[in-house]
Amino acid sequence: MTHVFSPDLSRTADSAILARIAADLASGDDLRGLLQRFLDPIVRLAHAQAGAVRVLSPHGDRLELVSALGLPPEILEAERLVDSHCGFCGEASHEQRIVWATDLESCSKRCGEYFGSSCRRVLAVPLVHKGRVLGIYNLFFTSEDELSPDVAALLRSIGELLGLALDNLRLEAENMRATVMHERQAMAAEVHDSVAQNLTFIKMRLPLLRDAILAHDQERALKFLDDVNETAGEAHGSLREIVTQFRTRIDPRGLGRAFDALAKRFCMRSGIELQLTNRMPALRLGENEELDVFHIVQEALVNIERHSGARHAWLSIEPTLAGVVLKVEDDGVGPRPRGTGEAAGAHYGIDIMSERARRLHGELRVTPRAAGGTQVRLAVPIPKAAEAAS
Repeated sequence: MTHVFSPDLSRTADSAILARIAADLASGDDLRGLLQRFLDPIVRLAHAQAGAVRVLSPHGDRLELVSALGLPPEILEAERLVDSHCGFCGEASHEQRIVWATDLESCSKRCGEYFGSSCRRVLAVPLVHKGRVLGIYNLFFTSEDELSPDVAALLRSIGELLGLALDNLRLEAENMRATVMHERQAMAAEVHDSVAQNLTFIKMRLPLLRDAILAHDQERALKFLDDVNETAGEAHGSLREIVTQFRTRIDPRGLGRAFDALAKRFCMRSGIELQLTNRMPALRLGENEELDVFHIVQEALVNIERHSGARHAWLSIEPTLAGVVLKVEDDGVGPRPRGTGEAAGAHYGIDIMSERARRLHGELRVTPRAAGGTQVRLAVPIPKAAEAAS
């Protein structure tokens, strides 16, 4: 005889369970651990013998068992990975509906009987988000009692919550892949624009050095040797700086904190006094935009340290009607003509800074400072919302 089983749960209790699961799914990045924790209250809620969560593979052809509660070890091993079209699980997945199964013969043939012969019914609930199935969860029962409509609706809502969580995890993975690809391309461009140009210059100087040695022209040979030695040092420094930049992450508290830390490191490393004036301490941009702005300022300070011979430097961040202006200034020797050996590395850095400024739809100017030295000025437009927030 079949009867409707209705646990003693109020709508408030149902909402509390959903709220708890939603909070758990939003609170951490260990999704498998969260799925495992979710199983216990749901198995108890439905008076089930066991539970399992299966996630659809990227190609959609397999269901991977990622969490389980109460399943015997031999069943766990046999059900670790199954065809996504298999039996009632495949039916629930492809038809996007809750499926009850009492005929477990196909499952028994593959992995043996669940709990001996005591398992009578299995429930398969699809994990769906925006019409896309991302997996299923199962509940295993030793009785044939029906669940009340309220409990069935709650189990479906839980499936939707888990579907949302799995979709967020998928999007995070895709964003991570895109970020890694972007950084690889950016690093390749940096290496090409700086180190590769240094090596090209060295390659051009080596034949001249060889000719001077063969001609016993000691003066020219020493000059070309100095050029090669200096440019090799520039290449080494550029490569080290690129690695440092791509290891750098913006402080999550914003550009203001990042500039504070950068200024302290610059002073400690170079011994040059740096005055920082930030009139937009709460300035926030997009993640990529903040990285570009930070690296432009970082490169300008690197050039001061390497090439300027300065004793003092200044970094200022000022608001404008269109956005923000950042200035990096020093009291050193000032800009040098392009093409001179000592200035080659600085100009390569400026080229990289200019490319970053173009990505920001901004304007970069490198000019002599009125009181002597160099001024690097970066003007960046920012959205009104970000400007107001600052």
